[in-house]
Amino acid sequence: QDKGVRSLSLAGHVGFDSLPDQLVNKSICQGFCFNILCIGETGIGKSTLMDTLFNTNFENFESSHFEPQVKLRAQTYDLQESNVRLRLTVVNTVGFGDQMNKQESYQPVVDYIDRQFESYLQEELKIKRSLHNYHDSRVHACLYFISPSGHSLKSLDLVTMKKLDSKVNIIPVIAKADTISKSELHKFKIKIMSELVSNGVQIYQFPLDDETVAKVNTTMNGHLPFAVVGSTEEVSVGNKMVKARQYPWGVVQVENENHCDFVKLREMLICVNMEDLREQTHTRHYELYRRCKLEEMGFKDTDPECKPVSLQQTYEAKRQEFLVELQKREDEMRQMFVQRVKEKEAELKEAERELQSRFEQLKRLHAEEKAALEEKKRLLDEDQSSFGKRKAAAQLLQAQSLTANGKKDKDRKK
Repeated sequence: QDKGVRSLSLAGHVGFDSLPDQLVNKSICQGFCFNILCIGETGIGKSTLMDTLFNTNFENFESSHFEPQVKLRAQTYDLQESNVRLRLTVVNTVGFGDQMNKQESYQPVVDYIDRQFESYLQEELKIKRSLHNYHDSRVHACLYFISPSGHSLKSLDLVTMKKLDSKVNIIPVIAKADTISKSELHKFKIKIMSELVSNGVQIYQFPLDDETVAKVNTTMNGHLPFAVVGSTEEVSVGNKMVKARQYPWGVVQVENENHCDFVKLREMLICVNMEDLREQTHTRHYELYRRCKLEEMGFKDTDPECKPVSLQQTYEAKRQEFLVELQKREDEMRQMFVQRVKEKEAELKEAERELQSRFEQLKRLHAEEKAALEEKKRLLDEDQSSFGKRKAAAQLLQAQSLTANGKKDKDRKK
């Protein structure tokens, strides 16, 4: 016991023994939220199992095997049992496994989970936060539906679970477990767990730190993955109606533990470990996302000398670093601008010199052509003057000839 802590006995009743009741009353007043992600092939029974788990009929949409890409459909419902209100969100994968490219199948699921984390982180980083009435959409539990092949996991199953095990609590379930025999089912469970361990896939283990549930959780961890059968149809067995699937050879009772593990799944998921799933999502998966995101932004708890650094100091350092980088880029842009202006001026001067040279050449050619034209004009004028003189001489000779002919005619008449 610490030396600075003293144990005192109370002289009378104080009243802090009502603290658990206060927490219960406050929680009941606020209500709870729980988000389940169902991953599995089309037609494997995801919607039917959800209806059976919560004993209601959710809005179900039939989907085909011809979806071009995986889509996630989230439906939120407000449920009430006794005086406890639960806001349940069921996220269903539409078209999962129908694509040729495996990455196109699991990447939308990863992106959806990260978007919910990012949304919560942005709300936390706001100056004026409202987390008390914030609708928490982070995925608390992922039910991964495994096809009852009886052989081994598909490569898509391993790849998807490996990508998701650090982001969400994965609970593997064998769907439609009434399609394989009990001996094959037992071998199939062992095979699945062996493959998960050998491939390093970390599935959700029911917690053992709480003494009140450690024994039952230890037993249930040995039953993973749960082999489940879902059905909302009621069949008469003896003198009572039970949820079951009726076949020509007999009846498979959903809530009979000798027939399937549905009751185990419901007890572990809802009755015993729902709060732990919510807590693990916040303290483990979300904290990992938050830490990686803040480290990407440059925030750290310690400096290079391992001394503690406050968020404000880190912010101021990053801000100063950003301003220095901004100034550096501004100087580089200014220098680049000056350099480009100089290059442009040199290009313009070179173009101006070329234009001047071209102008001088054209001027010289113009002068030469003008001189040639003037020479041609002078020669033409000389030819015209010479032609005029010859014409005048010819006309004079013609006139003289006409005069001489006229005199001769006159003489003849005489």
